Amino acid sequence: MITVVGGTKGGSGKSTVATNLAIMLAGAGRDVLLVDADDQETSTDFTNLREANRPGGAGYTCVALTGAAVRTGVQRLAPKHEHVVIDTGGRDTISQRAALSICDIYLVPFAPRSFDVWTLDKVAELVEEARTINPDLKAFAFINRADPRGSENAEAAEMLKSKPAFTFIPTTLGTRKAFGAAAATGLGVVELRPQDPKATEEIQALYGYLFDTAKTSSTNPAGV
Repeated sequence: MITVVGGTKGGSGKSTVATNLAIMLAGAGRDVLLVDADDQETSTDFTNLREANRPGGAGYTCVALTGAAVRTGVQRLAPKHEHVVIDTGGRDTISQRAALSICDIYLVPFAPRSFDVWTLDKVAELVEEARTINPDLKAFAFINRADPRGSENAEAAEMLKSKPAFTFIPTTLGTRKAFGAAAATGLGVVELRPQDPKATEEIQALYGYLFDTAKTSSTNPAGV
C-alpha cells in the first residue's frame, strides 16, 4: 500500500503525521519505506536523529526522492516493502503530482484556520486531476492541530465534508506538545515516555481508520 501525506499549504503537520504513521506501521511488524519527497527534508532529518538515538535503528527504511523520480523510484522500491509512506510537503509540486499518480491513499491534514481551509478547493482540484491517471486513488481529509475549544474545528469539518473529492475522517489530532517533544528525540508520539494519553489515542484512531480495512471499507465501499 502506498500512502501519500500531502496538501498545498505548509505548516499543517504533514511530516509529523507521515513519520508517526511510518513508526506505527513498523511497530506493527510491517516492512515500511518512508519516502521524503519534500525539499525541506524534514522526514530525512527526523530519521537521521532517530537512528542516532536508537541502537536498533529507525525501524523503517527512509529515502529521499524528488520530482519525477518519486514515481519511478517508488515503483521500483514499493514491491520490496509492505507499506510506503510518502511525505510530499506543502506545495503543489512535481513530486506531489508524481506521488499521486501511483498511490493508493492521499491523506491531507488541514489546520482549522480559515487560511488553511481556503486551500481546500485547490487540493480538491489536484485530487480530481490525479484521478484521471490514477482512478483508484482514495483521498482522505482530517483536522490536524485542532483547537482545544471554539467553533473553528466544527466549521472546518463542515467545509471538508462538503467536498466530494475527499472522504472526511472524523478523528482529529489536537495541538499537543507531545508531538513536538517526541519529534525532538526521534520518537513517535506512541513511544514517548511518560506517555500523553490523548495524543496517543488520537494518532491511534487515525492509524486505525486508515489501516483497519474493515473500518475503511465501511466508509468507502471501494475499500483500500
